[in-house]
Amino acid sequence: MAEKENYRVAIDILCCHLGMSFDEACSELGLASDDASAARQIAEVQQGLMGLLDDQK
Repeated sequence: MAEKENYRVAIDILCCHLGMSFDEACSELGLASDDASAARQIAEVQQGLMGLLDDQK
């Protein structure tokens, strides 16, 4: 699981700084569809948690 979280940082960099879509970034990193699916789920959870933190401010 921790290994997939490391992919999330790389995916964010490719998406935000290079303008790639999530799927393009996963493809660029050579992630299999299972890895990409897991990374997407992690991203959704992280975004949900960030939303909770933003609501507390």
